[in-house]
Amino acid sequence: MKYMMFVVTSSEPDAETDESDVDLWVDPLDAAGKRVFGEVLEPVSQSTVVRVRGGEVLSTRGPFVETSEVIVGFDILEVENLEEAIEIASRHPMARNGQLELRPFMVWDD
Repeated sequence: MKYMMFVVTSSEPDAETDESDVDLWVDPLDAAGKRVFGEVLEPVSQSTVVRVRGGEVLSTRGPFVETSEVIVGFDILEVENLEEAIEIASRHPMARNGQLELRPFMVWDD
């Protein structure tokens, strides 16, 4: 099963999470083939929201709504089941001072 794992934290940068802590989480998962891909995202101030209303394309720079939590990164996991995804997410350094949202990829019937 594939899961998208969103890394969510407050909009304020967190000094408690050391980049080397994340490397300690990433390296063994990459070696085991459990982490397919992941990346850190630019700040929410760099985002662009796209909507179509009345046939017109509207784009707005920055976040569309005010929020106290933002997605700061993501990882795609390839695991046996939800329990394994939870176990992997629980070891991520951001589990201690942010949160991780796991969402399975849609399985389409052919």
